[in-house]
Amino acid sequence: MTLTPYASSPVFDEQSLPDKLRNDHRTKDGTWGLLRVLDGEVRLIFTDPPREVLVTPDTPAPIAPLATHYVVPLGKMSMQVEFYRSEPGLDDAAASEPSGG
Repeated sequence: MTLTPYASSPVFDEQSLPDKLRNDHRTKDGTWGLLRVLDGEVRLIFTDPPREVLVTPDTPAPIAPLATHYVVPLGKMSMQVEFYRSEPGLDDAAASEPSGG
């Protein structure tokens, strides 16, 4: 599977983080998110199955397609979400092509 970047959110801080991200939501089927904290830290909470991840500038957190989750700012912070499309089969196709010679 190959992941191709296609969009990113605005940079949010603890004041501008929208309610949509503070409450249960999920990415679309085939879409991965990567939560990057630029400053401070946030808690990324997955609801099914329940799991919490502390996200810091040194530890970004992947968000799988259709994973229900929300974000809790832990004080002053800034964060952004990058979005990637999964494209199954591209690696397999490239691996099966004969090499030139």
